[in-house]
Amino acid sequence: MLRISEINYSVEGRPLFEEASAVIPEGHKVGIVGRNGAGKTTLFKIIRGELSLDSGDISLPSRAKIGGVAQEVPSSETSLIDTVLEADVERARLMKEAESAEDPTRIADIQTRLADIDAWSAEGRAASILKGLGFDDEEQQMPCSAFSGGWRMRVALAAVLFAQPDLLLLDEPTNYLDLEGALWLESYLAKYPHTVLIISHDRGLLNRAVGGILHLEDRKLTYYQGPYDQFARQRAEKRALQAAMAKKQQARRDHMQSFVDRFKAKASKAKQAQSRLKMIEKMDMITAPEDVARKVFTFPEPEELSPPIINIENGSVGYTDDNPVLTRLNLRIDQDDRIALLGKNGQGKSTLAKLLSDRLPLMAGKQINSSKLRVGFFAQHQVDELIVEETPLQHMIAARPGVLQSKLRAQLAGFGLGPEQAETEVGRLSGGQKARLSLLLATLHAPHLLILDEPTNHLDIESREALVEALTRYSGAVILVSHDMHLLSLVADRLWLVSNGTVKPYEDDLEAYRKMLLTPEKPVSKNPAKPKEAPKPKRASRDEVLALRSEVRKAEARMEKINEMRDKLAKKLADPALYEDAKTGELEVWNKKYAEVMDALHRAETLWMGAQEKLEKATA
Repeated sequence: MLRISEINYSVEGRPLFEEASAVIPEGHKVGIVGRNGAGKTTLFKIIRGELSLDSGDISLPSRAKIGGVAQEVPSSETSLIDTVLEADVERARLMKEAESAEDPTRIADIQTRLADIDAWSAEGRAASILKGLGFDDEEQQMPCSAFSGGWRMRVALAAVLFAQPDLLLLDEPTNYLDLEGALWLESYLAKYPHTVLIISHDRGLLNRAVGGILHLEDRKLTYYQGPYDQFARQRAEKRALQAAMAKKQQARRDHMQSFVDRFKAKASKAKQAQSRLKMIEKMDMITAPEDVARKVFTFPEPEELSPPIINIENGSVGYTDDNPVLTRLNLRIDQDDRIALLGKNGQGKSTLAKLLSDRLPLMAGKQINSSKLRVGFFAQHQVDELIVEETPLQHMIAARPGVLQSKLRAQLAGFGLGPEQAETEVGRLSGGQKARLSLLLATLHAPHLLILDEPTNHLDIESREALVEALTRYSGAVILVSHDMHLLSLVADRLWLVSNGTVKPYEDDLEAYRKMLLTPEKPVSKNPAKPKEAPKPKRASRDEVLALRSEVRKAEARMEKINEMRDKLAKKLADPALYEDAKTGELEVWNKKYAEVMDALHRAETLWMGAQEKLEKATA
């Protein structure tokens, strides 16, 4: 259990936390949300003991291990698999001692402890994590020095997941992952056996991997039960109620003030006027919720071109003539297309993006582009390539020489970079502000085709929603590569799967693709026997189908009841009063009840899945 008790912390006189409190029960997965600069990363540093509080207290069980992702794994000659294995410090120490120990008693103790911590399956677990984050068997044996900083960040993430700390702190863990890696991480975290705190702007992750949201606002911490969408609804209702109460109170105050203004000079009413004036002075005014400045993107509109804007027939593309990355390309893009590129890392999504953006020529086949076609390209490396000593305004002047500065400033403002940010050196801007500048530079010349490679990295949730709205209004074609399922589901209306050296339309939806990725691959037999043709199953009767449907409904009802019980218990366990020293016995009872309910829920889900499977077979 993590208990945050009335903490206060300031940076250079600016308070980030004032009497902030929260209780995170053991084993809960919690997303931390709040505006950029509110103090989310600072909270992690305080929990890890890297910063000292002005006052207040943060407590954890005495032997609890806290873990987080390092900046990145150093560029060394140690293999990826060994780097991850070394993250379990106790296992590494015992394995090393086992090689030199001579005392029989000590040897027995070491072997017993290694068995207790499941040391012999460690390599398999480490390999599974690395594979989930995009490293194949051959890459796992390669040295860390063979990979770029972004890939070494994935190794750092694999290391902390393998170490399984009691409290896992993750700060924007999907920023260096592709869609496949992000979906794998969601699934892994949902089953992680200990407490997890995640700072993230990824709605998919916050909806599927966590069961609670810790909101940092106005220097306070508020815990909400449920995933992000439920939090958003509860907060909107709370804000609407607060606004209505503030409006009602202000109307009452205005009415009393009107009375005072009218009668304060009238002798017969002076006493009543003074009374109301005192009432006004004593009123504890409800503060109306601050209206969040609406974040927008303003993409310039291109003129309409005759379709198709790009047509490729039997194309091949790659980096060497004898080894094309993609072949058999038969692709057509029209100006109203919204296409998401799917496919595991290394299959050729970036190669295809370079081909479509004219950064890589076609090696074979035929490609016809519209003669007036303009292509805008955004990728994360472009954000990193901005000139840190120059301001956004200087970047714009270099990109559009001769254009009035007032017009350039207006364009910057259209991407949320106001007068202050326009004159600030890029090196001092936040990650989100740099991403906005790069997006502006990519769309400056009103492209007919906009290719976006991970555009949401470093953008907060409000900025992501603004990007969705801008892309919906935009009249050009869009090619998207993103780990953000929410963005893809709202923008893309076509899916292309990049795999097995080619690109083909993916006819199913994103949810089906997600399920496919999370389904374990079955090992292929070296000597597969010729399968016998199975006899066609006898079709179920109407009565049998009705009985099976009844069984499914009963199972669903059972799950619903157990879920209600779980929510009630979770609410009880989130009550700080339960964690007072005098209530230790009561807390143990409630924790036991929660464990029993979760066990019952698991059994109910198993029964429901079995009943559903029988029904599907009967109605196939």
